[in-house]
Amino acid sequence: MDHSQVKQLVQAAFSDCEVSVDGGDGKYLITAVGSAFEGLNAVKRQQAVYAVINEHIASGAIHAVTMRLLTPAEREATQAS
Repeated sequence: MDHSQVKQLVQAAFSDCEVSVDGGDGKYLITAVGSAFEGLNAVKRQQAVYAVINEHIASGAIHAVTMRLLTPAEREATQAS
């Protein structure tokens, strides 16, 4: 599984989000920004993404994931600082 396949999985589940995926060889950085994360704490956001990729983790296709999951307002705040 390569980064473009991971991106397709996450993008399909979170169609209102901007998604980028970097990495390879089973290790990925998933960045997603969208209103889907409004009102969710960090754990709930990660659980939502893990629900999409868990079968690929279980198969061994993905074995390390770092996530950066933001609302649009949070992204604006980090860019402003």
